[in-house]
Amino acid sequence: MKINLKFNVWLIILILSNTVIFGQDKYWTLEQCVTRAFENNITIKQSQLQLENSNIEKNSAVANFFPNVNASLNHSWNYGLNQNITTGILENITTQFSSMAVNFGVDIYNGLQNVRRLHRANLSIIANEYNIEDIKDDIGLLVANAYLQIMFNREILTVQKQQLEITIEQLERTKALVQAGIIVEGDLFDIEASLANQQQTLIQAENAYRITKINLAQLLLITDYENFEISNENYDVPFSQILDESPKDIFIKALSHRNDIKRAITNLEIAETDIEISKGALQPSISAFYGYSSRISYSDRIERTGEFNSVPIGYLSTTGEPVLTDVEKTKVVGPMSITDQLNMNDGHNFGLQLSIPIFNRLIAKNNVKRNLINLDIVKNQFEQDKLDLENTINQSYNNTSAAYKFYQATKKTVLARSDSYKNAKNKFEAGVINSYEFSQIKQQYESSVSDEVRAKYDYIFKLKVLEFYFGLKLEI
Repeated sequence: MKINLKFNVWLIILILSNTVIFGQDKYWTLEQCVTRAFENNITIKQSQLQLENSNIEKNSAVANFFPNVNASLNHSWNYGLNQNITTGILENITTQFSSMAVNFGVDIYNGLQNVRRLHRANLSIIANEYNIEDIKDDIGLLVANAYLQIMFNREILTVQKQQLEITIEQLERTKALVQAGIIVEGDLFDIEASLANQQQTLIQAENAYRITKINLAQLLLITDYENFEISNENYDVPFSQILDESPKDIFIKALSHRNDIKRAITNLEIAETDIEISKGALQPSISAFYGYSSRISYSDRIERTGEFNSVPIGYLSTTGEPVLTDVEKTKVVGPMSITDQLNMNDGHNFGLQLSIPIFNRLIAKNNVKRNLINLDIVKNQFEQDKLDLENTINQSYNNTSAAYKFYQATKKTVLARSDSYKNAKNKFEAGVINSYEFSQIKQQYESSVSDEVRAKYDYIFKLKVLEFYFGLKLEI
């Protein structure tokens, strides 16, 4: 019975631990998890697409400095009653014509709108870059929290296994004490009940450990949950001097490096630039233009031959003799060559255009007013962001300070209850106290150990958040 009980308990531990010990192809560090999250996060991908849009807007802003060049070609067929140039008779005929034109236009001055649009496009790129980094900051904290949750549940699992081993050993000693007549057999039942309860607690700890691994794996878009495991390194409570800083100093430091603050400042500049752009529409604009055009005909034409005929144009009233004039002979020939027609029919059009806005149904003025209001909105939002950041830092500082003090208190409690447990163990084995009293003291000690682990990781996470606001790299 003794051998079978130990065998069954260790078999349970081995089965529960199997997913941790075997099948691990890779152990993920926090840095690897954060990198993986950055590469696969959909929100970051969406922000990167927004950044690409901003780059396109910049290309458009640069292109505004280039001239507009447009070309047009036209070919038409005219069918209907027209005069035949070879016969002079009106008849239904089809004629064809081609025409072409090239137009060139460039802005010389338009209230500096092109310059300010380029400046705005550059600011938009910067704002989107800050936005991506801000999202990465939030994701990094989210991953770190999930990572620490795994570390916490893994350490709790280790504690539960150790406590189960101690209970198994205590059960064996209790059996020996019963056989020696030092304690009654009823105390053995209490130890066995405690063992069964710890086996249940171990299963719960294993499930909690597995669930936190799944949560982090899903955050990283990893589907092989069973083979996902974080690094097996043991982490002690980190030493940090961040609590020596005042919340005000941390806030001032955060204003200089926080990406959300940098993004808010950039949005302020964008709002101010929008005002200047809208004001530029109220100023006169000057543009230059140039145009070239020509045309081609495909109809036959009449050409002079250089020979002349004498044709009577009247008669003398006195003698009746005819009055003659020389008329040059003509002949019908095909159309001129395309090159000759283009050269002969070409035309040029160029000049300057001044446009003075007088009244455009208040569109331009209302745009200025809207942008002024938007600037006030952005300023108010910026002030609110700073207030929120300061409040968050103050709360984070207080939480970290309290978590550190609580962790120190739990360490003292563990030491005290450890001594109490050792003393109770000796008394129980000597028959001074019964198994119920011993189990209560032992349970208090085990609870204090779990509280210490929980307080440890709660403090670590709160400390890392505070360090993160101070500008330190997120690492464990």
